[in-house]
Amino acid sequence: MKIHIRNAKPDEYHTVETIMKQVQKMHIDWRPDIYKYSGTVLPLEVYEQALKDEAFFVAECAGTVAGILFIVCRHIESPSQVTRDIIFVDSMAVDEKYRGKGIGHAFFDFLKDLKCQKGYDGIELQVNAQNTAARKFYSDYGFTDKSVNMELL
Repeated sequence: MKIHIRNAKPDEYHTVETIMKQVQKMHIDWRPDIYKYSGTVLPLEVYEQALKDEAFFVAECAGTVAGILFIVCRHIESPSQVTRDIIFVDSMAVDEKYRGKGIGHAFFDFLKDLKCQKGYDGIELQVNAQNTAARKFYSDYGFTDKSVNMELL
């Protein structure tokens, strides 16, 4: 299957929102004590701003949006840290009908190229601890643990 990564378009919002809701449902299933149903997962104004910032991408397969990628470019600078510029993956999701077909790898290959083009220092993301499939995927791709969020309920 040929996968084309490109900037998202304004008229794709509803498709993007549908994919985001699939992920939201997984989060609710894993942690109903934290996550709840919301009629809107990605507010339209956030999507529109991400389009302006050229920070929202889609994976297209045979003319269909099959996955979404929302990034934030972060400049990290403090007296106690090395100054770095990173690409932070805010959201990445693949439509359930297209999972396991290489779209995640295509997104990360795209991000590695973008990182090099922009001269950034790294790519970072967070993953739900319950999402074992995603954690394995990220690890297999080469991501390593940077920190661990813990909670006490």
